[in-house]
Amino acid sequence: MEINQQVATALGFPKPAFTSVEHERRWLCRNVPRERIVHTEAIVDLYVTGSRLRLREARPIGGGPAKLRFSRKADVDTRTRLITSIYLTEEEFAVLAASLPGVQIRKLRHRLQSPPHVALHVDEFQGALAGLIMVEAECSTADLLAALPMPDFAAREVTDDPRFTGGDLVRNGRPKDLEQGATTE
Repeated sequence: MEINQQVATALGFPKPAFTSVEHERRWLCRNVPRERIVHTEAIVDLYVTGSRLRLREARPIGGGPAKLRFSRKADVDTRTRLITSIYLTEEEFAVLAASLPGVQIRKLRHRLQSPPHVALHVDEFQGALAGLIMVEAECSTADLLAALPMPDFAAREVTDDPRFTGGDLVRNGRPKDLEQGATTE
C-alpha cells in the first residue's frame, strides 16, 4: 500500500526512504498456543512521555544478542502505521534508558509458525497487565492483512479498539471492562 506523502509528512515522516509501513491486526487470546512457538523474547518497552517514541529492549529467551532500538510510530489508520527505527548498541541503549522519562510495558513475545508473508506474534503481558494475551498479525500488504482469518486460538478482534494499542495500555492500563482472563466477551 502506498501512503500519501502529504499524510506521512503531516504525521512527521517527511522522508519515505527512512520509513517502513506496518500492516497489523490484533486479537485477544484465551491462551498461548505453545506448540506453535518458534522463538521467544523478553521485551521491555519504554513509551517516552509526551511523544510517539518507544525504546525497546528485546532479549531472546535462552540467550543470544539483544535487539535494542529506538522507534517512532504514527497511525495512518487502525491497521496501518508508519515506523522508523534506530538500532542501538548496549551503551547507547543504557544512556537513553537512564535519561528518558516514560512508562514501561513488559511482555514475553512468542513468534509463531506462520504462513508465508505473515508474521504472527503472541504477546503475554507481565506486571500490571499480567493475564492479557494478544496475538498480532503483520502482513506484507494491506490486501493480505484484510484476507487473513482470525487465528483459531484467538477470542476476539481488537484491531479497531484503541485501548489495545501499546501507547494506550501504558497510559490507561488494562481496559476496565476486561476482567482478568475475560478475553472472550
